[in-house]
Amino acid sequence: MANRNDPRIFQIGVLSLLLGYGVLFLDFEVEALRAAATLVSALVTQYCGSRLTRQRFDPRSALISGLSLSLLMRTDQFWLAPAGAALAIASKFVLRIRGKHLFNPTCFALVALMGMSDRVWVSAGQWGSTALFAFAVAGLGFFVTQRAARSDVTWAFLGFYTSAVIGRSIWLGEPLGVPLHGLVSGALLIFAFFMISDPKTIPDARPARVLFAGLVAATALWIQFGLYHPNALLWALAACAPAVPLLDRIFPARRYQWRALQQNPKGENHATLHPSAAGVAAARAE
Repeated sequence: MANRNDPRIFQIGVLSLLLGYGVLFLDFEVEALRAAATLVSALVTQYCGSRLTRQRFDPRSALISGLSLSLLMRTDQFWLAPAGAALAIASKFVLRIRGKHLFNPTCFALVALMGMSDRVWVSAGQWGSTALFAFAVAGLGFFVTQRAARSDVTWAFLGFYTSAVIGRSIWLGEPLGVPLHGLVSGALLIFAFFMISDPKTIPDARPARVLFAGLVAATALWIQFGLYHPNALLWALAACAPAVPLLDRIFPARRYQWRALQQNPKGENHATLHPSAAGVAAARAE
């Protein structure tokens, strides 16, 4: 029976609301059939991977990846959408270190497909940059990250990234409206609240998560302003992912587990964790 306190339930709901908002009010170019094919592909791949590895099939993480890809991925080739979903889920079962999958599945699929084909892209401007929508995404995202007990990495990343962007503009003598226009962005907040905060692919210890957030922010700034490459946040997250196992070794902590959410006497939700060393054998591909 699904735990109603599982953060993935709320994340699925939030992502579904965002997708519906985008399709109905922002004229997203997302066909219903393509979105359905993406979700089905994610679920089928999750089922096959669970059977092959003799694990219990759990559709929640697969639904999150499928919805995220439907929100972010754009392509003029129908088959690439379900292929991206299959690639995202397969990466969880194949690319693993010490029982923990290495890459955020959605980020991995997007970066891999964009690197291999010019038929796949992420349209950052599709969300617009209105403050109302940005604050709505921030509020929904905060709710989800608090449920997942990993809001620290989100706030650390936003602090590092926004400070650097604003500081750069001040150094260049630009009006503050220039960096603020780019920062009040649905795409940035979706990345901060729904991708870099993925508790299964970020460091387990809080100091390591703050360091990781700074590393991702610095790499994204270098890619964006040094290399002038689009989608810098996605490329930065993928490039920095291999640092997570090293940070977990330097800062050992207990491993996050989706299913074991408890409520303490004060009513605060906390994730029940297990030691990383003991959890390697019991880790699941979620």
